[in-house]
Amino acid sequence: MKKVLLTIKIVSFICGLSAALLYAYIIHLLKTPMPVDEPKIIQIQNGDSLTKIAQTLYENDLILKKNYFILYAKINKIYPKIKAGEYLIEKDVTLPDVAQILGSGKLYLRKITFAEGLTAREIYDILYQNELLKGDLTSLKEGTFLPETYTFSRGEQRQKIIEQGIDAMQKILEQVWQERDAELPLKNKEELLILASIIEKETGVASERSKIASVFVNRLKKGMLLQTDPTVIYAITQGQRDLGRALTRKDLSIDSPFNTYKYAGLPPTPICSPGTASIMAAAHPDKTQYLYFVASGNGGHNFARTLQEHNINVRAYKKIR
Repeated sequence: MKKVLLTIKIVSFICGLSAALLYAYIIHLLKTPMPVDEPKIIQIQNGDSLTKIAQTLYENDLILKKNYFILYAKINKIYPKIKAGEYLIEKDVTLPDVAQILGSGKLYLRKITFAEGLTAREIYDILYQNELLKGDLTSLKEGTFLPETYTFSRGEQRQKIIEQGIDAMQKILEQVWQERDAELPLKNKEELLILASIIEKETGVASERSKIASVFVNRLKKGMLLQTDPTVIYAITQGQRDLGRALTRKDLSIDSPFNTYKYAGLPPTPICSPGTASIMAAAHPDKTQYLYFVASGNGGHNFARTLQEHNINVRAYKKIR
């Protein structure tokens, strides 16, 4: 009997010691950062099992033991929370860190940027060229998309970004229209958008936008032709391509409602997607008497109140050119 009790005690001791050692080893694994030198982006596919997720992590050197991750995820009820998509795993993470990142549901967001002044076709091209997005696009009205940087997760629908841009444009237009200068010769926020699109195409110099706006507003008030080249270019290309050449005198006589050398007032639609700064400039033009402007030859423009002054500026520009 004594031998049996002694044997039981020895076996119990060994089992207890083994359990303690195993527990200590597991705790060590849980606290040990993985030797990853840089952040990694991993992708969880729709329908991936917990075993498949563990395999993905193991192949990317983010866990040491697949079974331990599976057990940890089950005990902490993490697996049902893991959504399909991409996750950013920083360097020096532990197994619990990885599990918590996946269980948080915070997908890695990528960025896509649209520059001010793009046409609807150019916006479409950017979206279709991005292979991380999917799906087709519905028609987009010219100028109704706010050019900004948008975030998306891998596999997101292209149309969702279009809808975000349209919504953003509607919000900024509504806000700026409500705060516009009282004496603007514009009937509604759609006309504000059209004017802003012309300003966007006329200058890339931020400090000039409000001054450019003043020229067009002054002309509209006097019933003068706007005579702006970007609208003629749009009349020729319809925003579907680059003109690829300089405008000619013949171009200025083209019969199109977008030809502001031939028809008074604003064109029927925007000619591009203007940025917030150009929309603000259209709503708050400088108070000037300028009616003309021409390129200065150094990236900006020279402004004039009279045709005589303007002709002097034109000759100066031609000389520089």
